[in-house]
Order: sequence, then structure tokens, then C-alpha cells
Amino acid sequence: MLRLPITLLLLVSAALPGETRTRNVILVTADGLRWQDLFSGIDPVLMKEKAAGMARATALRERLWRESPEARRAELMPFFWTTLAARGVALGNLRRGSSVAVTNAYRVSYPGYSEILTGRAQDDAIRNNDAIRNPTPTVLEFLRAKLGLGKSQVALFASWSVFDFIGESQPGTITINAGYRETGASDRARELSALQFEAWTPWDEVRHDYVTLELALDYLRREKPRVLHIALGETDDWAHDRRYDRVLTSIQYFDSALRRIWEFMESSPDYRGQTSLVVTSDHGRGSTLADWNGHGDKVKGAEQIWVAVAGPDTLAQGEAANSSALHQRDVAPTIVELLGIDYRDYRGVAGHPIPQALAASAGRR
Repeated sequence: MLRLPITLLLLVSAALPGETRTRNVILVTADGLRWQDLFSGIDPVLMKEKAAGMARATALRERLWRESPEARRAELMPFFWTTLAARGVALGNLRRGSSVAVTNAYRVSYPGYSEILTGRAQDDAIRNNDAIRNPTPTVLEFLRAKLGLGKSQVALFASWSVFDFIGESQPGTITINAGYRETGASDRARELSALQFEAWTPWDEVRHDYVTLELALDYLRREKPRVLHIALGETDDWAHDRRYDRVLTSIQYFDSALRRIWEFMESSPDYRGQTSLVVTSDHGRGSTLADWNGHGDKVKGAEQIWVAVAGPDTLAQGEAANSSALHQRDVAPTIVELLGIDYRDYRGVAGHPIPQALAASAGRR
């Protein structure tokens, strides 16, 4: 009898469509959140650097510093490490032999988000962050058509205005609220819509993540979408401004956002036990004092990202170690397979489903 290695068995199982328990998928992205900060917490190289905005961050530094990387990351992102990763899987810690890398050549935001949402690099068409229409139907558009969903059932809420172009190839296919956009869909939405124009960020195209998250949560409660992407951005913007102190507080906010999304999922009969949460980033960053704030094709390490998945089709595996190399383009086919659809039905996809994300469903096939 031929006995296949467990990793190969998982890959074969993940490539076959079958019964899954996931009915809804919520994708959450943190722009430019480094794998180093996710897996090791506050950076010993950056934490005392005046040039990184840490001159007056003594209390923050003391609160987050611990001797071990595992203890530091638990202080920085307590929900992620005590609940999400513990009940699912977290991949991308290079120090433990787990790699998740972008395949696009540019290592900036639009190419990265497009790779996440289309399962392929589009280097000929998307080279930078210019606000051009995505030439390929995204996985959000594909799932709306494949599942026969109404427009309100597939939604994208983003802090960065360019998501109006990233999220769909045909304008109006899905529900999008990105950047400084007015909305009057509910009393809460109107309140948040007014607030975003009273509390501007330092960046013209990116509103506060608080507004984006609150609008998304309001939408979740009202519309109960089957597929939702929430794209938060301040982890990247403060890094470009060389404010590591603000990056740390933005990461903490991102962790609290994940907790609130999870708590909603667990409390709602429409989502509890039938929703997968997929979390990742669009690009990495540098790791030295000179380049930690930047990314792009000339920044070493900016191709390294991370991904985490938790839900009814994902076994509780915690932090992955010594795993097969994965890629950013694998996120879209993973989402498709979690919803019980053969990922190959999404034409032109270059990635493959992440086997660790579908390990629980493999046993039901």
C-alpha cells in the first residue's frame, strides 16, 4: 500500500472540492504589517530609536517589552495569539521555517492587494499604486456570481480610497466603501460618515481605521454579507512617516479589531460555527534601521508576508513551523475552497489552496 507524506495528503485533499462547513468568509488585511512584529512583538532594534518616534514612548516600550519573542508578541497582539492563532493556524515566521511570500515584482500595496484578491500577480498591468481599474475580476466578484449572491452580500470596507479600483473589475458589482466616502445607510453609518470629515488623518487618501472598522461592523449587523473584506491601513502609513510608536499602537488597534470581529462572529447565529476568518497583509518591509519603514522591489525582505486562518474547516495548529513555502496568490483559492467551490473554477488563478487552512475539511472528504 502506498503511503503518502502528510503534507502531500493535505495538498491533494485541499485541491479537491468537497464538503466544508464554511458558509461565510471574512478577510481582514493590515497594510504593511511586518512578519517580524507579528511573530516577535516590539522590535529590540527599533524600540529605543528617536528617529523612529520612540523618544517619548517610554511607557509604551515598558508595557510591551518582554525577554522572549513569544511573550512580546502576546503583549502586542493578545487576541491574535491567545485565540485566533490558537484555534487556527498562523504562517510566515521565517525564523521557524515558515515562509509566505508575494510573487508580484513590486512589493507595494496595489500589486499586493490585487494578488490577494485575484490569486495571481499582474505585473504587466499593475506596477504601482496608481488608481487604475483592476483588469481581472476579483475573487469577490467571482464568488458573487458563483454563489448567486446579491450585491449587498459581497462587500469591501477599506481605509484607502484606491480600493474602489482594486476591489472590482466591473464598477458596481459588489458593495464598496473606501476612503473618505459619505454614507447614509443607517444612523450609525451617518454618524461615522460625519466623523471621518471631522477627524482627518495626515493622509489625503486614507481615513482612520476606526471609521472603516465601525462601518464594516455596522454593515455586518445589518446586511449579514456572505463574503466581506475589511482592509485597514494605518499600520503602513505611520511606518512611512517613521513613527514606530504609532505603528505599535496601530497594530494593537488591529488586534482589537480582530477581537471585535471574532466576538461578533461568535455571538451571531448567522456566523457562529460557519464562518472562516482569513487575515493577511499586502507586503512586507525592511528589517534594519535604514529600511524598516519602506518596502518595494529594492527593499530586502519586503516580499515576506504572513497569513492566519481560523474557522470550522481549519484545525487548531497554532504557529506553523518547517512548512512548505506558501505565497500571497494562495489566499484567493483558499477562500474559494473554504466555501466548498473548486478553486480551479476561478479562471486563471495561479495560486493553490493553503493545505493547513483546510486540514479539518480534508477529513470529511
